[in-house]
Amino acid sequence: MANVQNTPIPETAPDTGNPGKRKFMLLVLTLLVVMGCLGVWGWHHLYGRWNESTDDAYVNGNVVAITPLVTGTVISIGADDGDLVHEGQVLVNFDPNDAEVGLQSAQANLARTVRQVRGLYSNVDGMKAQVNAQKAEVQKAQENYNRRKSLAAGGAISQEELSHARDDLTSAQNALANAQQQLQTSSALVDDTVVSSHPDVQAAAAQLRQAYLTKARSTLIAPVTGYVAKRTVQLGQRVQPGTALMAVIPLDQLWIDANFKETQLRDMRIGQTVDIEADLYGSDVKFSGTIDSLGAGTGSAFALLPAQNATGNWIKIVQRVPVRIHINAEQLAEHPLRVGLSTLVKVDLRDQSGPVLAQQPPQKASFSTSIYDRQLTDADALISRLIHDNSSVASKTAQR
Repeated sequence: MANVQNTPIPETAPDTGNPGKRKFMLLVLTLLVVMGCLGVWGWHHLYGRWNESTDDAYVNGNVVAITPLVTGTVISIGADDGDLVHEGQVLVNFDPNDAEVGLQSAQANLARTVRQVRGLYSNVDGMKAQVNAQKAEVQKAQENYNRRKSLAAGGAISQEELSHARDDLTSAQNALANAQQQLQTSSALVDDTVVSSHPDVQAAAAQLRQAYLTKARSTLIAPVTGYVAKRTVQLGQRVQPGTALMAVIPLDQLWIDANFKETQLRDMRIGQTVDIEADLYGSDVKFSGTIDSLGAGTGSAFALLPAQNATGNWIKIVQRVPVRIHINAEQLAEHPLRVGLSTLVKVDLRDQSGPVLAQQPPQKASFSTSIYDRQLTDADALISRLIHDNSSVASKTAQR
């Protein structure tokens, strides 16, 4: 048999590592964790708790609908999608012939009414002259009767002749009473009025004003300065009142509707500053703004089909409340936005001086236009001219 040699088993080498180095590494790791916790606490205490942000925020603005007030056939379109239009610029023209005929008819009606009312004043003057003449007839008949009564007492004339004189006096008095009654009737039609304030003239003027507005409304003009969008009208189209033809969007009157969670609204106040980033420009362009208002209800409360939480299958969902944010006008002019763009907003909560809800009602209209005031002004000028021209016909005839 071969000799089996026993091979010695090597012993495990003892750990000769440095315990101090391990403790140092653990200490460094502990310090890093503590510093990280302190950093997170400091960030939250100094910055995080004073800011709320959301990316559920979108640009919104006024979409001014262009709708007709009268029926008409489109004969021209003055602007297309994307075009800049100024306040008062013509957008759509209707066929004006029907409106022009109606206006001419209303003008003729007003002129005729003014002349008829002038006739009423002339009737009053004529009735006054007739009453004065009849008074003279009554006085003459009275004197004749008195004279014949004295003669009849002395037997100079017969009683029959005296009776005729009495009948003449009675007839003259009755004619005077009739003339006075007609004078009162004629005066009642014109008392405390002039031609321009007579009810008949005012009614005819109202008809002319309506006809003038109908003609003016056959031309649709831009209520505000902005950009055309959603044009649907076509040439030759017969449109009815209320039909949406196009829209004008003033891109200098935009705001942001940011939908914050209800848990983010505790320290939010009107007037707090907001930093805004639009996805259109990215982080390279920063907008500043302020909170204009906080919504009076959640988005789901005003939804077309609001949630029915009274049912048994109820799951609690964090609600969102719309917050309106005003954008700095100068920055908006330098970097234009569009309605519907996505944004990221960050609200600085440090200023707690503002109210949660508005405390005073608006002192003036938030949005308004004055372009339609001119229409009635022109109509009133036309009415005044027609009344003047038809009231002075008599003097012009006398001058000829």
